[in-house]
Amino acid sequence: MTDLETSMATIIAVFHKYAEREGDKHKLKKSELKDLINDELPNLLGHVKDQATLDGLMESLDADGDAECDFQEFMTFVTMVTICCHEF
Repeated sequence: MTDLETSMATIIAVFHKYAEREGDKHKLKKSELKDLINDELPNLLGHVKDQATLDGLMESLDADGDAECDFQEFMTFVTMVTICCHEF
């Protein structure tokens, strides 16, 4: 696979790794999203310690209002973080 294909496969695998922790492998609960951010993005976002920050992030990602982050919403988050990093 190319570098881009490998990166895309990794993003999918990471999403499923955290989504499967508490049941529904197609959505991240708030606690799963927090673990994913802390474990997989420690150098970019640091540790999310403030519950209000996590609540705000989840609310902004939760386009369908189900209090969970599906893959499409997760990809919006990945895209936003990637754009911010590119601008550095």
